[in-house]
Amino acid sequence: MARQALYSVEEVLSNAIQVFLEHGYNGAVMDEIIARTDFNRRGFYMEFGSKQAFLYRVLEHYIQTHLDPVFAHLEQNTGLPSIHTFFKDYIQLVKGRGCLLVNIVTELGFDDEQVREIGRHHIDRLEIGFIGCLEKGLEQQQVKATLNIEATALQLCNYVQGFAVTAILAGQTDELDLATNALLEPLAA
Repeated sequence: MARQALYSVEEVLSNAIQVFLEHGYNGAVMDEIIARTDFNRRGFYMEFGSKQAFLYRVLEHYIQTHLDPVFAHLEQNTGLPSIHTFFKDYIQLVKGRGCLLVNIVTELGFDDEQVREIGRHHIDRLEIGFIGCLEKGLEQQQVKATLNIEATALQLCNYVQGFAVTAILAGQTDELDLATNALLEPLAA
């Protein structure tokens, strides 16, 4: 009979998020990852195989536990209010620490095809969500009738990525809230 693991994979992945947010992939050393996730080296490699495979699992966990709840606002699609709520929650997620997915795509996206694919899926999902909300906003006369929906959705996607970087630099200030208001107010009908 196999022995029961003495750790929770979910807890290990959650603890690793902070390590990768603080140091990035290349700066995160195995000794710190193992120490901060309460793992031993042998168990780590048995469970995950490699640091790179571990990163993919951490990204998957981050998307499910951190980004999916924020994306849910776009998927509920009440039009412009969904976009406002998305940005409000996204700012709270990234404020003072950035977005793990954006950070890792920036660091590894040129060289790591799987990271690039994860990042591309994220952008596509974001753009589709914004398009749906803008179309609903147009139907409900929440946004200007002359709005170019696809171009605006792409612009919003780019702002989301930029917010992830600005969140690190701005710390706990209200800069991102001010930027969101300046971004979204001109869209309203």
